Amino acid sequence: MSNRTDSNIYTILFAIAMVIVVGGLLAFTASALRPKIDNNERLEKQQNILYAMGVNANDESSAIFVSTDEAPELFAKYITKQLVIQGDDISENTEAYLIDVKKEQTSAKAGNERKLPLFIGNKDGKTFYIAPIRGKGLWDAIWAYVAMDENMVVQGAYFDHKGETAGLGANIKQRYFMDDFIGENLMNNGSFKGIAVAKGNNDPKNTDKNDNEVDAIAGATITGDGVSAMLKSELRQYVSYFENLKNN
Repeated sequence: MSNRTDSNIYTILFAIAMVIVVGGLLAFTASALRPKIDNNERLEKQQNILYAMGVNANDESSAIFVSTDEAPELFAKYITKQLVIQGDDISENTEAYLIDVKKEQTSAKAGNERKLPLFIGNKDGKTFYIAPIRGKGLWDAIWAYVAMDENMVVQGAYFDHKGETAGLGANIKQRYFMDDFIGENLMNNGSFKGIAVAKGNNDPKNTDKNDNEVDAIAGATITGDGVSAMLKSELRQYVSYFENLKNN
């Protein structure tokens, strides 16, 4: 007489039971870890925003965030206002930094009015306007936090990516690349132009801050094009805010 454990029915029922048990364990683990994951995401966004406005622990060459222990206190100290821009409406929101830029981009494609977060910071008597932006690199998403002054001149930036090639496109998060944007003007003769990551800009030391260009990363053309497109399409959304800022 054959063993019942050799039957197809037993195999199917065992597989179903294992799926239920493993699925339940994964769901429980995800639920238990969710508060910690959410808190880590909050801290990371605070660190990114602070980094862009120059509140960081950089050494001579490396990009280093303030610690997660310091981030909440420093964020409260240096970020004086959080705004949500939605069409002509501008409102304050103390959790604007939690707005999902990706979801807002998707919502805008469906014809909805997009929410644009903007963070106003003050450091050493200087005002910074930090915008979170998102785009597409070679393999996956890229994003940035760009700090500007009232004239849309870049004062600092932090770039990151999900899956760009190590040693090539992934170098957008290296300090030598990010620091090149400091002082670059997003405007040109009163019109918004953005900043292009250009292979042939003939300015490797980036001394010309009014050419709307920074030097490209060797071997990372598509990632650089993604950065250029992201800066142009995303920061253009904030032009009307800065125009009103000057007129008021």
